[in-house]
Amino acid sequence: MQRSLTHKRVINSLLYLVLFVLYSSLSTIYPFLPPLFGVLFVLFIKALQRKDFFTLTLLSIALLVFEANFSYLFFSTIFYFYIAAKFILPKIEQNFNCFACLRLSEILLAYIGYYLFLLLLSEVFLLPMEHIDYYIIYYIVIEFFIVSLL
Repeated sequence: MQRSLTHKRVINSLLYLVLFVLYSSLSTIYPFLPPLFGVLFVLFIKALQRKDFFTLTLLSIALLVFEANFSYLFFSTIFYFYIAAKFILPKIEQNFNCFACLRLSEILLAYIGYYLFLLLLSEVFLLPMEHIDYYIIYYIVIEFFIVSLL
């Protein structure tokens, strides 16, 4: 008797989403755990390039969990990731030839660019300004090594 493995990708992806939700809640408690924001950005870019709707949906759910944990505006990360992947990242890819430089610029674009995007939104909608932590430098370094393994 042969087993059907047609839904193996779906089950694995849902398991990764559940693990991310658990990890994300732990990363809000323990600040030394990076929130994997840059990793989500790189995965979002890959899913956009492959036009993989299912992966984009799961990544959008993970980004909504991220926004809820850190009290950011609803759908702001998804909007920023899409704008950055379609307009900013192609210009960066034209300037860099090395793989490591491109990954580092993607991580920097995820963290620093999203912070600047939140500052822009806070000015437009008259919200209190976001503050930046020094943990971001630690997060960028750790997530650069994680993304280099992908």
